Amino acid sequence: MSRLSESLRSLEFRNFRLFFTGQLVSLVGTWMQSVALSWLVYRLTGQATLLGVVAFASQAPIFLLGSFGGVLADRVDPRRLLVFTQALQMVQAFLLGWLTLTGWVRPWEIILLAVLLGIVNAFDLPARQVLVASTVSRDHLPNAIALNSSIFHGSRVVGPAVAGLMVAAIGEGWCFLVNGVSFLAAIAGLLMMDLPPWVSRDDHPPVLEHILEGIRYVHGNRELRLLFFLLGVVCLLGLPYSVLMPVFADGILHGGPRALGLLMGGSGVGAVLGAAVLAGRRGIHGLERIAYLGATGTGIALAAFAYSRVLWLSLVLIVPVGATMVAHMTSNNTLVQVLIPDEMRGRVMAFHAMVFTAAMPLGALAEGVLANHFGAPATVAAGGLGCVIGAWFFAVRFPAGKS
Repeated sequence: MSRLSESLRSLEFRNFRLFFTGQLVSLVGTWMQSVALSWLVYRLTGQATLLGVVAFASQAPIFLLGSFGGVLADRVDPRRLLVFTQALQMVQAFLLGWLTLTGWVRPWEIILLAVLLGIVNAFDLPARQVLVASTVSRDHLPNAIALNSSIFHGSRVVGPAVAGLMVAAIGEGWCFLVNGVSFLAAIAGLLMMDLPPWVSRDDHPPVLEHILEGIRYVHGNRELRLLFFLLGVVCLLGLPYSVLMPVFADGILHGGPRALGLLMGGSGVGAVLGAAVLAGRRGIHGLERIAYLGATGTGIALAAFAYSRVLWLSLVLIVPVGATMVAHMTSNNTLVQVLIPDEMRGRVMAFHAMVFTAAMPLGALAEGVLANHFGAPATVAAGGLGCVIGAWFFAVRFPAGKS
């Protein structure tokens, strides 16, 4: 089997191909909306703090409601749940596009729509993780997770670049409308899957007891606790750099929306490279090393990027940021998925998403405030140093030979 065939082996499964294709189209639109929304907020207010507020508003509901989303993903047909959540996200995108194109959009409306999107994602994210695991055999699961990660990050190559050009040419509103249309591909892929009939159980414990069962499982597993810890560090201190990209693109590199699209696209190129390397791996041996080396590399690359003042150099430096960050995220996700039994998958992956969505908005909010006082470069560089320290802590405590 060639290296390419090995990397794409999960695409042998028709259900995974449908999921993969639909999500790829939809995620291109999602990244277009993300970049256009950042630019819209920055254009309307010129405040780094509000960029952090919007990011916080879209992520905080996932932390607050994610445990209920995980319970629901373990109790109902995940495909039906995803069709519903994807449809709601489509409505949100169309509404945002309409408000922007009519000139009625205001910061408070953007924050409200961000909160609504976060509520939907609290149920969408765990359902997505459960469904991916049901589209391939268990021995293909690490490859499917890596490919799923590759489309999430690979869409960052196309989406931000297109968004940057569209925003400069015709404005942000059209990016939101394109995102709305893109959800049709994801919904079509879900409806075309040929999955076994969903069998509902009648012996589920009460919801709160079900949540506590998942919490006890994670608390009693040292490997899971350490993986959650390192994910939290990277999401709190490293990942929020993306929230400050409009500040770097315009205020530091003086390139406007085109530079913003190029920077986000460059990060996406690196992410694709990182995901492609992991997709070619068979098995999980050594993934814990990739997890902490990825976090370390993220911190070093961010510190270097933070102090570039030339666009071409920034584009070069943003590539390893994307590559190392996705190396950590994908290896972390894969290790968690493999360590947990199927009956716990929805709840544990919901907690995994909650770590991400607690740390990311708090980090975004903090970095937005700190950037106003100390500048974006110093803020991003300090976050990178924190990632390096967190990776060292993980490396000396993760049990040897556990992956």
